[in-house]
Amino acid sequence: MKDKKELLRTIKFTLFSISAGIIEMLVFTLLDEFTNLDYWACYLPALVLSVVWNFTLNREYTFKSCVNIPKAMFQVFIFYLIFTPSSTLLGNYLAENLHWNDYLVTGINMLLNFVLEYLYDKYVVFKGHIDEKEKKS
Repeated sequence: MKDKKELLRTIKFTLFSISAGIIEMLVFTLLDEFTNLDYWACYLPALVLSVVWNFTLNREYTFKSCVNIPKAMFQVFIFYLIFTPSSTLLGNYLAENLHWNDYLVTGINMLLNFVLEYLYDKYVVFKGHIDEKEKKS
């Protein structure tokens, strides 16, 4: 039963991450195609919007957590305090210096974000608070 529950949790996280990825790519594409902004200036607002979307849905439906929202958001902020500059610098280097395709670079960053955020959410942000909403009902 526990394995089935974790598989379902992973599937939900994946689906919500895909929806966040769509938002991220849509915003990135609009900025990249219709402005003359550098890679990083297109990437950052797209990332921020996708993070807010993903956090909100995953807290409510994937991890079913009643964790203190400001505390959890602060923990996610700490994650992105490290991830954002790292992925922005990496992305900017690959796109601007090595002339990799902007969309390939963004896709790589999104994949890294997906894996690292799942692990961080499960083992840090929502640790000890997973499925609390089920227990209260």
